[in-house]
Amino acid sequence: MLILSPALAASNNGNWRTAERWQRLLRADADLHIQQVWDGTPVRAMIALNAWRSADSIARFRAAAPQAPLCVVLTGTDLYGRAQPDALVRQSLHCASHIVVLQAEALRGLSPQERGKARVILQSATRQRRHDQARRSFDFVAVGHLRDEKDPLTLMAAARLLRGQPGLRILHIGAALDPRLGEAARRTMDECPGYRWLGALPAAAARRWMARARALVHMSRLEGGAHAVIEALRSDLPVLGSRIDGNVGLLGPDYEGYFPVGDAAALAALMLRLRDDVRFAARLRAQCAAREPLFTPRAEAAALRALLADMLRSPPA
Repeated sequence: MLILSPALAASNNGNWRTAERWQRLLRADADLHIQQVWDGTPVRAMIALNAWRSADSIARFRAAAPQAPLCVVLTGTDLYGRAQPDALVRQSLHCASHIVVLQAEALRGLSPQERGKARVILQSATRQRRHDQARRSFDFVAVGHLRDEKDPLTLMAAARLLRGQPGLRILHIGAALDPRLGEAARRTMDECPGYRWLGALPAAAARRWMARARALVHMSRLEGGAHAVIEALRSDLPVLGSRIDGNVGLLGPDYEGYFPVGDAAALAALMLRLRDDVRFAARLRAQCAAREPLFTPRAEAAALRALLADMLRSPPA
């Protein structure tokens, strides 16, 4: 079997991490290989991440193997980015015998016919122990590369609004994929002593910063379902998130830690409320704890095994 990922290990982005984790979780159940594009080698079944970027391989595979099981996994780019409603995405979904979305809100973007062959598989993260010893600073952490979709400027604007708040720190982790945003981060550090841009860090180091923080800030404008949010849930770390489908699909529609997309003032107010309102902070922690069991590796592996079994026994849709 084959997993198609438009990004490989060198990119270390969400598509690659999903492909690598699924290969690992299914190691005992199937011989899965990861490729960036389908090279024409016959395979029993294919799982293709990203309906848009993998569209050519999906179309060629379906033409070569009309009866073979083909699962298309919709990512944030497919659902909420510049691809939507691109004809390539719809063609990939037409080719699919099975469709996977990574959070429940994504089902709303599908047609009735597409929903009929779709399922939700929530991604997982390992458990991370928190470090709750007394600290002199109250730290918020944001994890995500600096690019427009992640909306780093809203976090920087909130940092300016919070300038002078004693003991409050904002730790921003991620590479500057847009040099303009990297320069904005450097200016914000110069102007706001409480804001620190840490740049790109290995995943283990990012999670150590998360384990020492009081909350994750996730301010994306569009997102398929951020792994940083899942890691926060698995670390007992409350999340302050923009109200977008990708966050609502992970945290639930009734979660109290949302702010409007791009609203730096609302984000700053929410950060102060979390710091100062003990009952509010406790409610967010309780809401996150209620969601946490959904994102265990065991739960993800069980969902993947069910998908694999269904693909290998079912005729194409």
